[in-house]
Amino acid sequence: MSKKIGLHIGGRRFDVDVEDRFANFLQKQMLEDFNMEGNNDIKILLQAYVRKNHDLYVQNQKVEEILEKIEE
Repeated sequence: MSKKIGLHIGGRRFDVDVEDRFANFLQKQMLEDFNMEGNNDIKILLQAYVRKNHDLYVQNQKVEEILEKIEE
């Protein structure tokens, strides 16, 4: 099953279909990054993208540290 999540960016509405199990997580994250009731400037989208990539970078660094400890 899938769920549709909508967001306004630059005056346009974008809808994405995601699986139900992921939808709740995504909605929670989007509430932190975007105005879900109104329009979002493209700058807000870029800032959210950079923040999420930073989170991914930090997570990747932690995984590498754990792997190094396991290999010792």
